[in-house]
Amino acid sequence: MDNENVKAQGGESTVNVNELIRVRREKLAELQESGNDPFEITKYDQTHHSADIKADFENLEGKTVSVAGRMMSKRVMGKASFCNLQDLKGNIQSYVARDSIGEEEYKAFKKLDIGDLVGIEGEVFMTKTGEISIHASKVTLLSKSLQILPEKYHGLTNTDMRYRQRYVDLIMNSEVKQTFINRSKIISAIRRYLDGQGFMEVETPMLVPNAGGAAARPFQTHFNALDLDIKLRISLELYLKRLIVGGLERVYEIGRVFRNEGLDTRHNPEFTLMELYQAYTDYNGMMDLTENMFRYVAQEVLGTTTITYNGVEMDLGKPFERITVVDAVKKYSGVDFNEITTLEQARAVAKEHHVEYEERHKKGDILNLFFEEFVEEHLIQPTFVMDHPIEISPLTKKKPGNPEYVERFEMFMNGWEMCNAYSELNDPIDQRERFKAQEALLAQGDEEANTTDEDFLYALELGMPPTGGIGYGIDRLVMLLTDSPAIRDVLFFPTMKPESK
Repeated sequence: MDNENVKAQGGESTVNVNELIRVRREKLAELQESGNDPFEITKYDQTHHSADIKADFENLEGKTVSVAGRMMSKRVMGKASFCNLQDLKGNIQSYVARDSIGEEEYKAFKKLDIGDLVGIEGEVFMTKTGEISIHASKVTLLSKSLQILPEKYHGLTNTDMRYRQRYVDLIMNSEVKQTFINRSKIISAIRRYLDGQGFMEVETPMLVPNAGGAAARPFQTHFNALDLDIKLRISLELYLKRLIVGGLERVYEIGRVFRNEGLDTRHNPEFTLMELYQAYTDYNGMMDLTENMFRYVAQEVLGTTTITYNGVEMDLGKPFERITVVDAVKKYSGVDFNEITTLEQARAVAKEHHVEYEERHKKGDILNLFFEEFVEEHLIQPTFVMDHPIEISPLTKKKPGNPEYVERFEMFMNGWEMCNAYSELNDPIDQRERFKAQEALLAQGDEEANTTDEDFLYALELGMPPTGGIGYGIDRLVMLLTDSPAIRDVLFFPTMKPESK
């Protein structure tokens, strides 16, 4: 049976697939017995990738190249055959003739299976049908595939299986591979931009005694050597601010953070966060940096500042809109929180507009609930939403002359929060009071509230300069720039519920 026509992910019976797997193992045993064990090969001299050969055909025509990759198809025609090799950058056809590689070698080639990793050496030429190809002079089996790939015309379409077996997904779906190549390019472009702005990349602890810097429930674990209960970080903030205290002035970190929360199209319990802190600036400086960086990254990776997500066009080339939380709520709900002075009034207007709140919620919390209910879905084009209520911003400087609000912004695109930024609170006395308020919320059952971090307070007491700080969800940015519908589509190995046995 021709392996090309097997549907390993459904379509063929398990008995047939198992039989094919048995045949492959027999082929491997024959190779090993004859002294041709492919797993003993340690290296292969690869001179070109498929895309490079196609791009530089005029200079490479008639010249010898060596390519390596996975054989995705094979068509045997007596004394000559064609096969298609897939590598990192694409695929290329190879013409394999008995008279060119030798009779025994050709017999060995005919026994190769779809999915085998091979090296092909030969001359670059163009077929009569106009396809750039390699006329093989030597074929080397580099690794034997002992499993069956999904049937080539249907690919790997089972979404759950794609996430669980990303390695198969990458083999079968070229657009998936391109998404992750672009993810790498996005992160590289962010680094180039920040390095060019004088920022220094640093690393801070993932295992921490006190998980602070965000409103999230942490994962907890135990460190046996010190008999110590510790947490996985939920944010990068508090350690990066310590480095600002230490005089580093401009720092950033790109790394995994962990939040013990549910799964949906935009949330995974471990995700990539980038935070940066810059001394001697404020949230206005962070807005300028963000606007310039998003524009730079899109241009570098996509070649344009206009992106399309799920059919909706968004323009990163135009100046981003800037609006306060209060004005945004007024615009989309008709409620002006500047006219609401008491908690009782806030509760009354919430009931009037069917906005559910909890007993512990204060006026600022209710304002934020209005924002989530009435505003977020409308923020499609890049928008900075500024000046949040103090109740939901425990690490942020108050607005001069208006202590109910803080110098904070969130950037939105496609109705999603893309980043969160502050004029950082550097008053240790005020910060201690904010921590106390968080502790009170924790005691009332808010599992996402922060706890007091004494070492961080000591650092602030040494003196931290006026500082602007910001956190970016890298995965959401990748989703937008690659037009990917879910966060799982931009994570190599997303968190999955275990399969039932």
